[in-house]
Amino acid sequence: MSERDERGAVLTPTPPSPEPPPLSEQASRVSRTAWLGLLALVLAVVVAGAIGLRADQQMAVLVLVIVIALGFDYTNGFHDAANAIATSVSTRALTPRAALVMAALMNLLGALLGVEVAKTVSDVITPPTGLHGLTVVAAGVLGAITWNMITWYFGLPSSSSHALIGGVVGAGLASASTVSWSTVVEKVAIPMVVSPVTGFCLAYLVMVAILWMFRRAHPGRVGRRFRIAQSLSAASMALGHGLQDAQKTMGIIVLALVTTGYSDGETVPLWVVLACAGALAAGTYAGGWRIMRTLGRRVIELDPPKGFAAEATASSILYLAAYVWHAPISTTHTITSCIMGVGATKRLSAVRWGVAGNIVMAWVLTMPMAALVAAVVYWTVHLFGA
Repeated sequence: MSERDERGAVLTPTPPSPEPPPLSEQASRVSRTAWLGLLALVLAVVVAGAIGLRADQQMAVLVLVIVIALGFDYTNGFHDAANAIATSVSTRALTPRAALVMAALMNLLGALLGVEVAKTVSDVITPPTGLHGLTVVAAGVLGAITWNMITWYFGLPSSSSHALIGGVVGAGLASASTVSWSTVVEKVAIPMVVSPVTGFCLAYLVMVAILWMFRRAHPGRVGRRFRIAQSLSAASMALGHGLQDAQKTMGIIVLALVTTGYSDGETVPLWVVLACAGALAAGTYAGGWRIMRTLGRRVIELDPPKGFAAEATASSILYLAAYVWHAPISTTHTITSCIMGVGATKRLSAVRWGVAGNIVMAWVLTMPMAALVAAVVYWTVHLFGA
């Protein structure tokens, strides 16, 4: 039926815009391809690593390792796309497609803003030189990719950063390489615990301040204003994600270049920066629909003020970690804990602690499981290549 406005005029109904497919359907469209791609990467590194160990084709294996590292960067993008945009999409501040475009562009820009985190990652282990060292690096990256795909499939926002560090350490231990435990503890383990706790507490305080400042404002007007503000905070979060996560892959590629004598490890070549930035941006645009649903809908019910508070707090922590401590912290841990912090201001029961518990379990398992997979890949390559 036609509707009438206050003066009695007939209003012509506006045809509804087509709804995007459900998140579960969009995820199912790419799951089989993603798993086949992962299997192809594993088989490629096993075969090429074995051939390289026998035939001394060092350059070919180096190129393969760089391709695998960029493959990890791509999976990092679609795995962690939800970090920057889940809250904005769930509060309808941005449409899913607009959010993904914005996140991809800001990830690309953020990846060009620094290299200190990359240097930290490249210092985690000292692998052997030559083909043996390339095998170690490739095994570490494949361990991280495998764990990324497992947690993505089940919709768990685990840390790609800690998967990468765990994979590199696991491959290093399997190959009897030197592991810099001081770097692992100071730059990875301690920030892994401190950043989510800090995120929860700061986001709680920021949300309390927002509630107090706007306690007498009209709710509808506040919601509209915070939707605009949330577009900016989502862009800030995506910039921080690019700043942090692209540098981790840069560190891995630099590590591979050091093992073959093409880099001294003190600088990051420009082509490495551009390649990692592009791969991360492309992966982000591909989207991470399963994890977006977990962060945006299942942890708490978000509104624009809560989304803004969570994103603004998380992005601030990412910038401090990158520029002050040079620590490769997890964007996933940070934004998830900030979402929980803003939700706790309503009441503790507003946070779905069962879902949060599953996420924490994924956090705990990430480093050891990625390390285990990396060790198995290394042993397999070394067995067939020896």
